[in-house]
Amino acid sequence: MELEKIIQVLDCQPLTQPLEGGKSFEKAFGSDLMSDVLAFIHDDETVLLTGLTNQQVIRTAEMIDLKLILFVRGKIPSEEIIGLAESNRITLLSTKASMFEAAGILFENGMRGIDQT
Repeated sequence: MELEKIIQVLDCQPLTQPLEGGKSFEKAFGSDLMSDVLAFIHDDETVLLTGLTNQQVIRTAEMIDLKLILFVRGKIPSEEIIGLAESNRITLLSTKASMFEAAGILFENGMRGIDQT
């Protein structure tokens, strides 16, 4: 799914400049546990849905080369966190939808979850 479509279907507020080159995302994973993110996300085609807005989220994304973080429940991180994401070329979005709603909307629009094996 193209970034523009994700923004549209979830009525997202972009918090950073969008990725260059029209990157597509095939899978989504929702978690507030960064240990689970490290254990289960293995490619840069995955969108992370989270309600966590601290530095650990950006550092985790940096470690696994994640390119898109979607904050749920209208969460917006501090300017410091947004700056850290920009310096690591990570796109941040915020949606008012809950994690459950956001995952469902993405699923309805063709995105699938990750393989947890």
